[in-house]
Amino acid sequence: MQKQSFSSAFLLLLLLLFIHTITIVNAVQRGRMVGARTQVKDVKANKEIQELGKFSVEEYNKAILETPPSPLRSVGHGGSNGPVDFVEVVEAERQVVAGVKYYLKVEAMQGGVSRTFDAVVVVKPWVQSKKLLNFGPAPRVKFSDAPSEQI
Repeated sequence: MQKQSFSSAFLLLLLLLFIHTITIVNAVQRGRMVGARTQVKDVKANKEIQELGKFSVEEYNKAILETPPSPLRSVGHGGSNGPVDFVEVVEAERQVVAGVKYYLKVEAMQGGVSRTFDAVVVVKPWVQSKKLLNFGPAPRVKFSDAPSEQI
């Protein structure tokens, strides 16, 4: 009886290992691994992505306006850290994590000057949650040229 239950457990383990291996091989053959960043196509026409860009700008503006002034940094309407006006998302990548993490290149106006910002937003649809993780001036490097790193 013990030998039979051991055999059944061993066969189940082998089956699970086989399924896992097939899943990994399939993902590699399609050119992407689970958890890897993927480019979002047709960003300018994608309403969800544009809404996430607006959300990131709104959250950034809320954060800087709620932050008390400090002699160590310039925060306010006129400085380089002042509020921004959303124009559009020009580039986006998606990564499945505990939710979906979006890496956005947001074009916005700040102090009358057009600027590009990097934003990272995590969306958890099952709990109706969106959270801005990062928002700041973008370096002059495209997402595709930068190394992929998890935050």
